[in-house]
Amino acid sequence: MRSTWRTTSKLAIYAAIAANVAIAVTKLVVASITGSSAMLSEGIHSSVDSFNGVLLLVGIRLSQRPATPEHPFGHGKDLYFWSLIVAVLIFGLGGGISFYEGVLHIRHPEPLRDPTWNYVVLGVATVFEGISFAIALRQFQRLAGATPLWEFVRRSKDPSTYTVLAEDSAALVGLAIAAVGIALSHWLEMPILDGTASVLIGILLAGIAGLLAWQSRGLLIGQGIRPETARALRDIALAQPGVRDVGRVLSMYVGPNDALVTMDLDFDAGTATTEAALVMAEVERRVRERYPMIKRLFIESGSPAPPQRWTRPDAIQAQPEAVAPPE
Repeated sequence: MRSTWRTTSKLAIYAAIAANVAIAVTKLVVASITGSSAMLSEGIHSSVDSFNGVLLLVGIRLSQRPATPEHPFGHGKDLYFWSLIVAVLIFGLGGGISFYEGVLHIRHPEPLRDPTWNYVVLGVATVFEGISFAIALRQFQRLAGATPLWEFVRRSKDPSTYTVLAEDSAALVGLAIAAVGIALSHWLEMPILDGTASVLIGILLAGIAGLLAWQSRGLLIGQGIRPETARALRDIALAQPGVRDVGRVLSMYVGPNDALVTMDLDFDAGTATTEAALVMAEVERRVRERYPMIKRLFIESGSPAPPQRWTRPDAIQAQPEAVAPPE
């Protein structure tokens, strides 16, 4: 599963980087020729997406480093950190500069010099972005299986895949906004509409960045398994003989497909320590079989039966006789 995750994530990222580099160069060149603010925003958007893809690859590579004494649970959260950096870049460079450029163009509108090239580039960019989006979506669906797409995005702990999917989705919507803005600006001879399209692209990128940052935040500060999964773990434990109750199930994701879980089992009075150990081993086996993403499972006994104590007869010390009180 882990190998599949690596291959799937990297394939989607490589496809996105290849598409964004080619598109960014073309958009920026055409923006300098036509003077379109929306096209410049799209060029900035594609440039940021290209750099973000590189950062995601860095995050994947760093997250795969083995555990060390300083990081006994590995470096899986490195991917969450770099995903947060990507969200910040989308917000600051992509959304912020696009919004600023749009405001400038609205305050000081300039007519488009030759919009024909804008249409050509937007069409080509839509084709490349569509291919990149299709690859990312296909890889994501392979992991999701029968789970609905949005539900799997909400559950997924792999930021590299859904970040690429979100970026490609935003790119396609941004291209549509740019095309409408440029067309209306040209046909209605209202250059202000080109700047308005740039502002809308900036707002779009800021919104996508906010969602990605929120998801990364939850994973960085210790997001655990879903409540229904925790209830299922309790049910597995309570189904075992001798288990009276299960304490709070504590968990945390330390990387994609890598969760840490601790459970505290309370046993019936009189349950022998050996019996409790066998039950805990069976619970561990069933949990790992049903939830392979739980790589680290710690089960403790909250109230096992105390071991029987005995004393050798020759070690018994005579107690002093009580002294009768004086009459």
